Order: sequence, then structure tokens, then C-alpha cells
Amino acid sequence: MADQAAPATGARGETPVPPLLEVKNIEVVYNEVILVLRGLSLAVPKGQIVALLGANGAGKSTTLKAISGLLRTEEGEVTRGDILFDGERINGTEADRIVRRGIFQVMEGRRIISDMTCVENLRLGAFTRSDPNVKRDIDMVFEYFPRLRERTGLAGYLSGGEQQMLAIGRALMARPRLILMDEPSMGLSPLLVKEVFSIIRRLNRDLGITILLVEQNARMALSVASYGYIMEQGKVVLDGEAAALAENEDVKEFYLGGHGAERKSFRNLKSYKRRKRWL
Repeated sequence: MADQAAPATGARGETPVPPLLEVKNIEVVYNEVILVLRGLSLAVPKGQIVALLGANGAGKSTTLKAISGLLRTEEGEVTRGDILFDGERINGTEADRIVRRGIFQVMEGRRIISDMTCVENLRLGAFTRSDPNVKRDIDMVFEYFPRLRERTGLAGYLSGGEQQMLAIGRALMARPRLILMDEPSMGLSPLLVKEVFSIIRRLNRDLGITILLVEQNARMALSVASYGYIMEQGKVVLDGEAAALAENEDVKEFYLGGHGAERKSFRNLKSYKRRKRWL
């Protein structure tokens, strides 16, 4: 069980490296009444992929919106705790300023502009930039997503997988240091899910972009992440190295589909008691 964010560690004998992103004991309230996050803490080391897992309603998307400054659009507010990016407090900062500091969120459901072309959507991702290298970065996006180069019509006619690729490409155009990805596998076929996660791994490896990945496909998320957190009812209940979480019996039972025919039921008393101790 995790009450505090896991510290990033350096090599033996070195001072621990501060995480790029640190969420420290935050609470989030909607409409001044509804408490959604209840003392959430997590850390994302620079250059790593960290998975944030949990069932629907656990508070995963709210966590990303708290980091990216988008809570205000839904009458939400961080009422307690701190969010630190590269050591500086950012909660309360306007969303566009957070983008300029190097954080970009790929929203659940893609949220591309359907009546714009792929290139126009990509240029929109670079709205905070004033340098002359936008065209070069569009070409870079097309190298990672070659099928987008072939799509010259409106983005609304792209397939679901292509729209997800465009959403990720749009994030790259902001030259982010940290990408927040919200359910990139949603609505995609198993084959496209594998392709998208392969690209996520490549972006992290090739460009060194840090990624906080919210995902219900726990098996796939843990396969690309180095560390993972599991949320229940607005707080972290379990965290650890991704490989260790993938082998954890509780995680297998409740998030990875158990052991085939031997999978235990949620109604099983023993299972219920074990899960109940998280909450």
C-alpha cells in the first residue's frame, strides 16, 4: 500500500534524483462539494513511462486534469496538496502556461478537430511555439505515423486508430517534456492497441519523453511502463515496479483477468476481504 510518492533513485552512492513530476497528497473537489481525489501521491521520474491503473471512477482522469490545469473547465479544484513539475509548484497555474512549461495531455477520446486536416491539427499542437522548426517537426511526426502523411482529407474521416495517432502526434508538436496519456487504447482493435503501445515505447526510447499513462488495459500498460500505481476510490492503494505488479496476485485477480478458469469471483469472500483492505 502506498501513502507517499515513490522516490526516484540515482546510481549507488549518488544523491537521489528528484522526479520530473511529483504529486503530493492532493485532494480534488468538484462543484465545491464532490470529493474525488483523497490524498493522492505519486512520482514520475524523468525519461520513464509510469502507468496509472484502476477501474472506472477511480479518479485517474481527474488526476491528469489536475496536473494539466484542465480541472477548471469542469468546475474542479485542487483544494489540498501540491503538484510539482521539475521542482516548481504548478497547481493553480493556467492550462496554457502548463503547456508552455512542457506538459501536454492527450485527452480520452482523442479530441481532434474533425473539420481540420491532419497537418492543420498538427500545427494546432504547436500553437505555443514561435520557432521556425514546425515544418520539420511535422515531418518527424509523419516518420512515426507514416499513414497520416497519406491522409490529406479532413481528420474526422480518419479511423479510430489514425485519430489516436494524430492526437499523439499533435502532442509531440508542443515539444513536451511530459505527456499525459488518457486511455490511448480506448475503442481500438487489439491489433491497433499493440501498434499504438509500440509507438509509445518508441517515443519514450527515441525522444526521451516522460509519459504518465492512464489506462484500463493494465496488461498492456505494465508491459511498457517501468513503474505503476493502482487507484481505488480516489487514492493510490498499491504501487511498485511494473514487472512486480504484473506478477502480484491481487493485481492479476482484479486487473489482469486472473488465471483463466481458476479466476476468482469478485463475490468470493476471501477476494473481497483482500481487496477491501486497500480501501
